[in-house]
Amino acid sequence: LVATGKQVVIKGWRLVLAEPQADEDGDDAARSQVLPPLREGLACQVAEAEIKALKTMPPKPYTQGELVKSMKGIARFVTDPRLKQKLKDTTGIGTEATRANIISVLIARGYIVKKGRSIRASDAAFTLIDAVPAAIADPGTTAVWEQALDMIEAGQLTLDVFLSKQAAWISQLIAQYGSMSLSIKLPHGPACPQCGAATRQRTGKSGPFWSCSRYPDCKGTLPVESGTPKRGASRSRSSGRKGA
Repeated sequence: LVATGKQVVIKGWRLVLAEPQADEDGDDAARSQVLPPLREGLACQVAEAEIKALKTMPPKPYTQGELVKSMKGIARFVTDPRLKQKLKDTTGIGTEATRANIISVLIARGYIVKKGRSIRASDAAFTLIDAVPAAIADPGTTAVWEQALDMIEAGQLTLDVFLSKQAAWISQLIAQYGSMSLSIKLPHGPACPQCGAATRQRTGKSGPFWSCSRYPDCKGTLPVESGTPKRGASRSRSSGRKGA
């Protein structure tokens, strides 16, 4: 259990001016409560306990610009103090010239899905992160590589040694995880507008879209965003002429 509060040591200006009242339900109320004199090892009596039914809200989805900013400030997601500082001293993940392209590639490969201005990780992305070794998904690995590059620059490590260590590490990971199989949850799409069969999500030059599972026998498509028939999809039409 944690109690948050304060003890006033010197009143200072509060002898003249009244202290502003804190919101009874906010965080300021907890910080402004006065704690009794405490010492280490002191046993305190619980006077009252209250259970509140609250709902945890998910974090707000990133926009593409916010994701770029988080890639630059990736250090805040690292717990190791040395690696955190190293990432603060460098550019984080990617560079100013490559971050936008990294995100574009992830969108093209279906790991990121755009929804309006926000972007979200797809089921395939979550499956991949759960499957890969922890070191691959940990941004702290970037800091380790940055430290090695600094050592190469300082003449304390040769490039050949660094590359050979990376090759050995990657070979070890491939041997360890090469036999693993991934169970990727595919999103359920709408029915094909032409034949009524199931659709599967594909990615084209203009982004993701729903395509008939009977392709190429049926070329029905739907855009992912609206779920309405996509222009240009071939449809069977009947036509006739009125005889003279």
